[in-house]
Amino acid sequence: MSRRLGRSLRTRLALWASITMLLLNVIVSAFVLFGIRSEVADIKARDVAGKAVRVLLMVKRNKLPQVLPQHGLDGIQVVDPRGRPVAWTPNLAGAPRLTSEIPHRNQANEVTRLCDLPRFSGECKVVVVLVAFQPDGEWLIYAFDPAVPWYVAPQVILFQVAVTATLVALAWFGVSRVVDRTLRPVGSITKRLAEISEGGGGMRVPVPETDDEIKALAETSNRTLERLESALERLQLAMERQRQFAADASHDLRSPITAMRAQIEDAMLHPEDTDWAETGGEVLTSLERLQAIVADLLTLSRLDAGAPDEREPLDLAELVTAETTRPRVKRVVTTLQTGVIVDGDRLQLARLLTNLLDNAERHAESQIIVTVRRQGDEAVLEVVDDGTGIAREHREKVFERFTRLDASRSRDAGGTGLGLPIAREIATAHLGTLTIEDSDTGARFVLRLPVQEA
Repeated sequence: MSRRLGRSLRTRLALWASITMLLLNVIVSAFVLFGIRSEVADIKARDVAGKAVRVLLMVKRNKLPQVLPQHGLDGIQVVDPRGRPVAWTPNLAGAPRLTSEIPHRNQANEVTRLCDLPRFSGECKVVVVLVAFQPDGEWLIYAFDPAVPWYVAPQVILFQVAVTATLVALAWFGVSRVVDRTLRPVGSITKRLAEISEGGGGMRVPVPETDDEIKALAETSNRTLERLESALERLQLAMERQRQFAADASHDLRSPITAMRAQIEDAMLHPEDTDWAETGGEVLTSLERLQAIVADLLTLSRLDAGAPDEREPLDLAELVTAETTRPRVKRVVTTLQTGVIVDGDRLQLARLLTNLLDNAERHAESQIIVTVRRQGDEAVLEVVDDGTGIAREHREKVFERFTRLDASRSRDAGGTGLGLPIAREIATAHLGTLTIEDSDTGARFVLRLPVQEA
């Protein structure tokens, strides 16, 4: 299909070029033909006039015979001052005066083209008239010869037709070759795109060596395909993560539900021996865990969907102070630099800090250190615990949803496995980063956000 379209485009361009060349040649040929005809007509008129001069000399010398020689002309007729033919060539013997249209008044010599004259019906003649001034009046010598046709001669028309046909053929051939050579890379690109659409090979098209618009098209196509390939890879990765997330979520949601079902079924088997207050407390604990998982899932869904937030200038030191005044099991030590302003949503950033503090509290031995400072154009918030720390190879994995680590920092009963992923999503939504960096003891979570100047 693409090749047929390519040939069609080549044919159309070659056809237009040929038509243009044909029209141009017709116009040029018409001007050339007009010039040639005018020149030939002048030459013929001078030739006819030259032959008529011989008869003029006869009149001047009073040696004019009644029957004149042809001199290679179609006819000669001499008219006396009274307008009567007095001499003629044999073919005009006995003919009346053939024309009185020329000469005009006060014209001694004149040339014109006349058609359908007596004795020359259906023909056009070039007519030359010479005036011989004699004592008895003006004698007129008319000389007749075939007029030059519009095409001058068949050879001229044949020559012009041959030149026009040659130029049109050259235009067709040249434009076809140029267009074919120009569109050849387009055909390669089209073929490669067809292979890509059928799932064959990498997502790149060949780039021609010529430095023209087609090369720019190929390079732009490759950049577009590269972005598309990256988007497809990200989509596949996101779908894989989504499937894994759904599997992990179903498992984590199933665990408290299974625990509650087992507790209630066991209590109902022996209702008289069941401590219903204790059973209710256990079920309530499972419900609280289930509620926490669902709440975190909803939070992640809103963050993934780009839920609108309410941004305002916030002092990170004030935010940390407000969140660390709540009583905790582990001691919280703060080192806060005031005046570190960021543009953010107070509730989301508070949720991020709470998640980091909750994670640190679950794994700290005795204390948690929270630091706020400005570093260049960034606001830096650090949460460090004195626990066992996180191995370097696991530092990114902990931000995956429902991650389970084999180390001592594996998710315990107090967490949902979504706190750190939520914290990173919030950091990303605020154009910042949340990473785990090296620390002498425990885990060191570092949040970096753009600083808003006061």
